[in-house]
Parts: sequence; C-alpha cells; structure tokens
Amino acid sequence: MILAEKIVRLRKQFGWSQEDLAEKMNISRQSVSKWESTNSIPDLNRIIMLAEVFDVSTDFLLKDENEEFDSRDENKEPVTVKISLEQAVKYIENKMEVSALITKGVMLCVCSVIPLLFFLAMVETNRFDLTGNIAATIGVVGILVMVSIGVSFFIKINQYENDIAVIENEAFELAYGVHSVFKEKLKEFRITYNRRLSVSIFIFIISFVPLMVVSIFSGSSDIILMMLIVLFLMIALGIYIIGPVSAKYEAYNNILKGNSVETTKSKRTKRVEKLAALYWPLLTAIFLGWSLLTMNWGITWIVWPVGSVLFAALVGLMEFLDKEEL
Repeated sequence: MILAEKIVRLRKQFGWSQEDLAEKMNISRQSVSKWESTNSIPDLNRIIMLAEVFDVSTDFLLKDENEEFDSRDENKEPVTVKISLEQAVKYIENKMEVSALITKGVMLCVCSVIPLLFFLAMVETNRFDLTGNIAATIGVVGILVMVSIGVSFFIKINQYENDIAVIENEAFELAYGVHSVFKEKLKEFRITYNRRLSVSIFIFIISFVPLMVVSIFSGSSDIILMMLIVLFLMIALGIYIIGPVSAKYEAYNNILKGNSVETTKSKRTKRVEKLAALYWPLLTAIFLGWSLLTMNWGITWIVWPVGSVLFAALVGLMEFLDKEEL
C-alpha cells in the first residue's frame, strides 16, 4: 500500500476531513489533497508530523510493504491533545483579543443610531439650519458607516479561530500543574467578574430611567431624542464593562473543563447567542423604521423595554422546551 492510500485510510479512521488534517498539520487543504491523489509527496518533516498525528511509525508510512493496519487502530479514538501552561495562557490572550474586537463591533452597532438622533434633535431646536430630510440622510449615512466598521471588527475575529480551536473544538487534557494554576486564577478573578457583572446589569436596568422620566414630565421632542442618546451610550458602557470580563471568565472555564465535550449549559448559551444575533438587529430595525415613519420618538422608545422583556421571555421559553425534550 502506497503512502497516499495510507494517509487516506488513517484520516478516515480518525473521522477527519481533509480540512481537519490540514489544520493539524498547519498546511492547506490543497496540500493534503495532492498527497492523497499522489500529485505530490510530503517532505521528511511532514512525514514525521503525520506519524505523530496518526500515532504510527514513520516506517509504516514510508515502506510500501507495510500494509497491515493494527486492528486496535480501526476503532482508535481521536488523539487527546495535551495543553501546556504556555498554550493555556496564549489561549486566554487570544480570547481577550477576540473579546476586544467583538466589544468594539457591538458598541459601534449600538451607537450607530446616535448621530441620527443628535441631528434630529438639532432640527427640533432649529440649530445648524438643518431640515428633517437632511438630518435623516446624515444620520442614516452615519448608521451605515458605523455598522460597516463594526462588521469589519467581527470579520477580524477569523484570524484567531485556529488558535482557539484546540481548546474549544477538540478533546484535550492539561499538562501537570496547569489545572491548579488556572483554578486559582479563576478563584481570584471571580470577585472582579461578579462586581463588573453587577455594575453592567445595573447600568442596563437604569439606562431607561432618564428617558422614562423625561417622557413623563416633558413632552419636548428634542429632550426625548437626547435622552435616547443617553440610553444608547449607557447600553454601550454596560457592554464595554461586561464584554472583556465575560470572555475571560468563559476562557478560564473552558480550560478547566479539561475537554471539548459540549455541555448542556454551553449548548443553551450558543442557542441564546444565535437568538440574540438575530433578535437585537431586528428590534433595532423595527425601532428605526417606526420612528422614522412616524417621527414620534416620544412613543417609539417603548420598543426597547418591551423588546427586552420579550427577549427574556423567549429565552425562558427555549429553556422550557429544552426541558420538555429531556
């Protein structure tokens, strides 16, 4: 059996695609495809890496007469990766970089409506000599620009996917001493996490207060618009506070769990994240569409508290249905 056939068979025994093997070898999928189709032959260093990845000898790979596969290999479980302290620390750093990009993108998307609200408020006070159409045009352009920049931050996350995939997508075990180090780190960090979580939740809750007070005691459209700006700024501040600490807390727990088995909790979290990714942009679109159509900002702000309660209800419904399935 030639080398190309052995690579194909071993890869399939582990249940890996060509992309999976390429990622473990730090090469392109096309390179693996060329090896398996006999269009090219891996060099000696790659042969050694293949032997380590497949847990076989280099002699077995190189000598065509070695065609017998150990029966124990047929049902072999995927190799468990051992994570060193340096790799774990690097994972935390990469997660924080990803969190910084996500936080910047989300904050820009949340604040993208602020220029529109500001210029509409200026129209109400007859400042800058702006008409409603010009203010709306400038505001919409501002939304598009800020959202585009925010999306660019989201796209940059891709550069970290390979670095964090080992811990998040593969089975692994920690090297000696790593678990105790990060258990202590998590214990110390939990105080900071709880404090910032409490502060951010408090900010989210009171972010509606200025707008509600102004709506009740003043009917001035320009003041209501400015309070809407305050609302979005407070939401952005809450995101800025909770984003990094949440990412670090999650990263510590990912390392300490010691494997990539997806727990029920993580599955629920991912479902909530998918719901949020669709729900909040849709709610923003409804708010802007209704507001621009009616120009009654003193009423349309009610979308946010109602939408927040509805989101919590949807998450609760998902939890209920999940339990019913169990």
